[in-house]
Amino acid sequence: MVVFWIIFFAIVLVLLALDLGVFNREQHAVGMREAIGWTILWICVSMVFNGFVWLAYHHHWFDAGLDVTGDGVRVVKTGAEAAVEFFTGYLLEKSLSVDNIFVIALVFGFFKVPSDYQHRVLFWGILGAIVFRGVLIGVGAILVKQYTWTFYIFGAILFYAALKMVWGGDEDADPEQSWMFKAAKRLLPIKSGFFGPRFVIVEDGKRYFTTLFVVLLVIEATDVIFAFDSIPAIFGVTTDPFIVMTSNIFAILGLRAMYFVLAGMIDRFHYLTYALALVLAFVAVKLILHNFYHIPNTVSLAVIVVVLTVGVVASIRAPIPSSPGGAEDAAPGGAPD
Repeated sequence: MVVFWIIFFAIVLVLLALDLGVFNREQHAVGMREAIGWTILWICVSMVFNGFVWLAYHHHWFDAGLDVTGDGVRVVKTGAEAAVEFFTGYLLEKSLSVDNIFVIALVFGFFKVPSDYQHRVLFWGILGAIVFRGVLIGVGAILVKQYTWTFYIFGAILFYAALKMVWGGDEDADPEQSWMFKAAKRLLPIKSGFFGPRFVIVEDGKRYFTTLFVVLLVIEATDVIFAFDSIPAIFGVTTDPFIVMTSNIFAILGLRAMYFVLAGMIDRFHYLTYALALVLAFVAVKLILHNFYHIPNTVSLAVIVVVLTVGVVASIRAPIPSSPGGAEDAAPGGAPD
């Protein structure tokens, strides 16, 4: 499996290098057409990788899907099972990132981040999220393998997250109340304002961090909070570290493009929060029942698809609730192409 890890991280590094170093070298506002194109591209890349997962586990390349012990070799996962796990985990993480998008839009609106610089902030924010989630997934994989009671803890976390989605309110909506924002103002030399796309400037021989850097820190802090909900959820789908990591990271890689597609109309999907809460509650039940009854991943995939579809359709068909300053304030700066 070491070869697969090398292939995966090589693909991620190449994609990130192409994204920032080739296709988006110039700072610019991302329009709707470009964002939709990138969203489709990231989804296609993820599904191509899922095809690789199917092939690897189907043919058991480098013992993928096999339990090799002194007593012999047995198949523990087929290619079809691995592909379903990847797709289910990918869809779950992708859907849970919708709430993250809303908070990012709120942060950009609060700090009045120019549309030309939003892509840069999101790029480095996602890079940091990949590193943090990689560490968190590694720790989680060790825990669920060594201690089966970890599933009950993860289930409780997801139940709490589901309840907070429905009844939590907007008490954390002000970015200035973020612990990261407060810590940055207290510990770092901050120079208010935007100085191009730079996170750090030097004036009179002294180094200052710009407002754009503070925005990046706040977004990283919000992702840490969301990761503590989404990482336990993915372990409700599979405990295979490779599938957990790859499905999660591929979902995160497409978050930036999806932000520019959804941020301007996020308030339109006002029933989606309830759908996401129901999905989290279902995964929580699956985790808690893990040692007593195994809910097939095909059933999990069907439940997630149906619940999310109902949430989206219900939001589209329902009248838009009046919220002064809501949707407009949260919209990204870029105008459609």
